Amino acid sequence: MNMLIFLIPIALFLGGLGLFAFLWSLKSGQYDDLDGAAWRVITEDEDHPAG
Repeated sequence: MNMLIFLIPIALFLGGLGLFAFLWSLKSGQYDDLDGAAWRVITEDEDHPAG
């Protein structure tokens, strides 16, 4: 029971840290173009030399 005194604040801190990281990634535009990276992988770029 005494361990809950330590575990609850640690869990709340880690949850808040995860929420902060998620909100930061939304603000910085990480999720703006979800389909672009998928299509860039399969398209052929002619400006890169084959090699």
